[in-house]
Amino acid sequence: MKKVAKKVLIKPLITEKLTRIQENENKYAFEVHPEATKTDIKRALKNAYPEVEVTSVNTMIMPGKSKGRFTRSGYIGGTTAKKKKAIISIKEGQEIDFFSEI
Repeated sequence: MKKVAKKVLIKPLITEKLTRIQENENKYAFEVHPEATKTDIKRALKNAYPEVEVTSVNTMIMPGKSKGRFTRSGYIGGTTAKKKKAIISIKEGQEIDFFSEI
């Protein structure tokens, strides 16, 4: 599966919990393309951040949330799309600066 780094790595995930993990364990989280493999993710990260050496990639598929609403004609239900998350460990002493691109 050949994809450009921008198509594999959709966006970095920045939450309070993930920020603590970044500081303590040197791991970063990204939302990735649902069909991307671990090898694709590692290759895309190497293209996007050439100064960083990836040690491991862990992926997980987050199921879609159920959404629904009531209208005049009744209840309309559905779900949001599922997403794939990747937790990427990098070599000790290196870091990725997400805010330098802003």
